[in-house]
Amino acid sequence: MTTTPDHLPGTPDYDEIKCLQGSDAARRALDYYFKEDAEPTSDDVAWFEASPTVSHEEALVHASDLLRSAAAIAYELANNKLGGTRDLAFSVVYLIDMAKAMLERPLQLVGGKTP
Repeated sequence: MTTTPDHLPGTPDYDEIKCLQGSDAARRALDYYFKEDAEPTSDDVAWFEASPTVSHEEALVHASDLLRSAAAIAYELANNKLGGTRDLAFSVVYLIDMAKAMLERPLQLVGGKTP
């Protein structure tokens, strides 16, 4: 005759469940999964915002400068690598250069220059 144990391994005792009812950790976990009006997660928070006083042209110029700096870093890293790692680093340089060209296009049009 086989009997079932009163407490199966891996299942919490009633006392453990009762202890968790007032727990802040349990409340936060339940709020995270079941509360619809939960606070925004860190993914929803902007880490960087451009000032609303910056013009579109100034923002494009700044973005172009940032891309130029990123390309310089990637190019320097590529020069110190060999093989596939070097190819990947130069691929980043190429992508940055393409993005920079797309940003500079509106700047050329604003400045009255034709491509």
